Amino acid sequence: MNIPSMAIIGMTMLASAAWAGDRDTIYQTAPIDALMAGVYDGNYAVGDLKQYGDTGIGTLNALDGELVYVDGRMFQVCVDGKVYPVPDSARTPFAITTWLDQDILLKSISATNLNEFCSLLDQSLPSANLFFTIRADGAFDYVKARSVPKQQKPYRALVEAAKDQAVFEFQRVKGTLVGFRCPAFVKGINVPGYHFHFLTEDRKVGGHVLDLRVAGLNVTLDTSDSIHLELPRQGDFTHADLGIDRQQELHRVESSSK
Repeated sequence: MNIPSMAIIGMTMLASAAWAGDRDTIYQTAPIDALMAGVYDGNYAVGDLKQYGDTGIGTLNALDGELVYVDGRMFQVCVDGKVYPVPDSARTPFAITTWLDQDILLKSISATNLNEFCSLLDQSLPSANLFFTIRADGAFDYVKARSVPKQQKPYRALVEAAKDQAVFEFQRVKGTLVGFRCPAFVKGINVPGYHFHFLTEDRKVGGHVLDLRVAGLNVTLDTSDSIHLELPRQGDFTHADLGIDRQQELHRVESSSK
């Protein structure tokens, strides 16, 4: 019997009473292609994520901005770029979290743009086929970030909803970058490569990172060798068409500054 790869991940990584203590597992609430298809209703309370990690990223119910999880605290970056604390009762259609441990520490990282920054990180990874959680703290010369507005039903696909994004530019700020690097083989499940969200040190503004320029940034990398994927059992997910190849759409959504 042939079983879809997402189902294999979901069944082979079933949670147990002790599983939440597994610090080398990525926990994810739904496949990225569900979000790409417009499945925006929150199926998970963000407070429940806290048993699976202290660091992560995602979005909120109805695609209402960017979710940033850092130091065990949840923040929402709204479409105006401003940051607000998120109550445990808030819900998310897509989020990723894990426990951040320092497996690799990189000091004084400098890069003129996001692509250069990611290339420098790649040079320090033991393998391109594992999952990595990234946190970077320090002074940012420049950050270009975005957030998206809350959507109304009937929901549009993400590539269309992202056309209404708001873009922000921050100059000479201190802050925290949080994100993940996923292997190439996770297409349809997560974002292959790097995916970052940003908050200023005072936690007042931030967003999904489109570009940056840094000098002397300290970066913590945490290696994970497994992923637990939860699949919604109700709502729009049950009849969404997830057989479409959305990689080109995903690239436009992740990198577009328009």
